[in-house]
Amino acid sequence: MLSMRIKCRRISRGSAEGEVLLTHDSISFLGNVDPKTGVIEEPEHELFGQCIKDKVLVFPHGKGSTVGSYVLYQLIKNGVAPAAMINIESEPIVAVGAIISGIPLVDKMERDPFEILKNGDHVKVDSTSGFVETDK
Repeated sequence: MLSMRIKCRRISRGSAEGEVLLTHDSISFLGNVDPKTGVIEEPEHELFGQCIKDKVLVFPHGKGSTVGSYVLYQLIKNGVAPAAMINIESEPIVAVGAIISGIPLVDKMERDPFEILKNGDHVKVDSTSGFVETDK
């Protein structure tokens, strides 16, 4: 049962839940993620070799080319996108990608997600109402 509700800023509306996949590294969707498989393909990345499909992807912020927004859209079309995303602070590339792809995205949680979440935790992201729920 999910018991802790944490307020956050809504970026891309929707609701999803799943297993946390957390990284302290920023993500460039153009170059770090294979749009056909959803696997992190950057060898130096903390999540190298892991698949983001159906995960609640927690990362500080995006980086890189504006084409990254379209890569998020490709991930949705290929059925390998994250269920939802949580950022410390979203930037335009990830925000636009999430919005055009319909991926729930939040940021600026009242509590630092890196202090309360860990890989494998089950969370619900409700970016329409502006909260994240966890059993912590």
